[in-house]
Amino acid sequence: MSGHDGPDPATEAFVAHRNLLFTVAYEMLGSAADAEDVLQETWLRWAGVDLATVRDQRAYLVRIATRQALGRLRALGRRKESYVGPWLPEPLLTAPDVAEDVELADSVSMAMLLVLETLQPTERAVFVLREVFDLDYDEIAEAVDKNPAAVRQIAHRARSHVAARRPRGTGSPAEHRAALQAFQRAVQTGELQSLLDILAPEVVLLTDGGGIKQAALAPVIGAGMVAQVLSRITSTASLRPAQVNGHPALTVHLDGELDTVVAVRIDDGLITGLYAVRNPEKLSHMERETPVSR
Repeated sequence: MSGHDGPDPATEAFVAHRNLLFTVAYEMLGSAADAEDVLQETWLRWAGVDLATVRDQRAYLVRIATRQALGRLRALGRRKESYVGPWLPEPLLTAPDVAEDVELADSVSMAMLLVLETLQPTERAVFVLREVFDLDYDEIAEAVDKNPAAVRQIAHRARSHVAARRPRGTGSPAEHRAALQAFQRAVQTGELQSLLDILAPEVVLLTDGGGIKQAALAPVIGAGMVAQVLSRITSTASLRPAQVNGHPALTVHLDGELDTVVAVRIDDGLITGLYAVRNPEKLSHMERETPVSR
C-alpha cells in the first residue's frame, strides 16, 4: 500500500484480475482451496516484479498463476490416487449472471471439470487458456514452457479429447431448471416411476464422501440402480435449488445443515450424470457466492 494515495499499481493490477486468475486456477485444479493457494503464491511473485518491464499485466499474471497451478495439479494428482472413493471437484456457489456467459458456465460446470480431469496437466492448462480464455499461442507457450508449435499440437490433441467426452449441452437454462425441478419433486415424493422418467437409461451417479461421509465407493450406473440409491434419501432432508458452478443444482440439508451438493448433467432433457459432493471439506465455498470471470 502507498499511504493515503490508495493501493499501489501492483496491488491494483492484481485486484483487477483476481477473479480471472481464480477461475484459471480453479478450472485447472477443480479445487477452490488449491485455487486460493495459487492466488496467494501468484501475489507473492507478482509483488516482486518490476512493473516497468511488464508489457501486458493480464498475460503476465496469468502466466504466473498457470505455472503455480501446474505444479499443484501434479501434486493434486498424487493426492487423488489415495483418495477414498470417487474424487469430485469442489462445488462453487455462483451468481445467477454466470449462466448468461454460456461458455464460462460450460467451462466451470461439474461435468466439464470432470472431462478436464481426463487430460494430462499440460494439456489441461493449454485447453483452458486457449479455449476458455482465448490466449494466443505465444502467451500460452510462455505460461507452460513450450514452444508455440508444440502448444498448437497440444491444443489440437486436447480439443479432440474434450470434444469426444464433453456434455452435448442441448438444453436451454430454462429446460435445465425444468428437468431439475422434476427430479427434485420425484426425489421428495419418492415416486420411483417419476424418477425413472427423468433419468437417462445409462445415467451415472458419483458420490464423493472423501472417506468422511458415507458414500458409494464406485460409480452407480443405470437408471434402476441410481433410482434405488436416491429413494433412500431420508424424508427429513430438505432439498433446495441453488446455482452451482454456473448451473442449476440442488443442495440437501439435514437438521438445517448443508449435507450434500448435487450437480447434474442433462442431455436431451434427461439426467445423464449426478454428482453428489458430501465431503464436508469441499463444501466451504457454498457459504457465499464465488466470483468467476473470463
